[in-house]
Amino acid sequence: MVDQSASRPRLGIRYSFRNILTGSDLSRRRLALMTATAVDVGPTVWLTACAHGDEVGGIVVIQEVFRRLKRSPLLCGELRAFPLMNPMGFEVGSRHISMDGEDLNRSFPGNERGSLAQRIAATIFQEIIQTQPTLVLDLHNDWRNSIPYTVLDPQRKAVHRDAYARTRQFARRTGFVLVAESSKSADSLVFSKTLSGSLLLRDVPALTLELGEAYVVNETNVDYGVRAIWNLLSDLGMAAAQEKPFEYESPRECRRRILAYSDGALSSSSGIVRFLVSPGDVIVAGQPVAKIFNAFGKLLETVVSAHRAVVLGHSDSSVAFPGKPVVALGLL
Repeated sequence: MVDQSASRPRLGIRYSFRNILTGSDLSRRRLALMTATAVDVGPTVWLTACAHGDEVGGIVVIQEVFRRLKRSPLLCGELRAFPLMNPMGFEVGSRHISMDGEDLNRSFPGNERGSLAQRIAATIFQEIIQTQPTLVLDLHNDWRNSIPYTVLDPQRKAVHRDAYARTRQFARRTGFVLVAESSKSADSLVFSKTLSGSLLLRDVPALTLELGEAYVVNETNVDYGVRAIWNLLSDLGMAAAQEKPFEYESPRECRRRILAYSDGALSSSSGIVRFLVSPGDVIVAGQPVAKIFNAFGKLLETVVSAHRAVVLGHSDSSVAFPGKPVVALGLL
């Protein structure tokens, strides 16, 4: 059910809901919707978070952006947000929708008559598309021990060339390390079903921000996220400029560059991982990144990087299996 008042914009900050499900006990499940509207017309920007229920940090980033807007209101345009896109997964700490195990961020642009995830995705996608946004920022969390970075979806040649060019410009202004996902055909099929990828295919600039660890609220990463978003809002003339534009203290080699994402070096053994590098380190090809030990403490393998790269993060688990990524890398 669509809120009929949506066609009559009200100034200031307001909160509403979009219905997504009626339970067997007739209870309603809803998506929270936050909106800040300025007196003067201008761009429309969307923030979204918690497509994966265990990635909770983005919820707080959005809350803090709106809290900041109460002190420093929008100068023009409108900022809209779905802070909690997967409430069912969030309540049980699951990446997926708890009822059926579906991945919401592999269900876009959605289908009103499809699976539960597709129906939720359709509600979100249509709500965003109808506003003709200038930019959509989808907030995620990465491995527990990782640096924040901005993700560009694969470019699909001429299909969304204009939107992709604008997205690249926005990406550089976040202040984070900038990483481009693989354009291999198998990966492209996946990203066409993500929120950001689906929006790009509709010519809407869209970015993913990976803001550190999942499961818990890391206040440092929340602060990074708020300031990165404020960079973009001020660049668009929607918010007052920060005293100093935010820029994450990334290695010099990463700045102003778009790095290729890599799962990093893979383990060939089963055992216990002991890391030799830290997130944010710049490493060279052939450099050891981790050692794998068996239950008796015998060294089974030293995992090395095949590339010169910046370490984006460690795997969440210290359990190694053959073919399992040990670190994530941004290739230099």
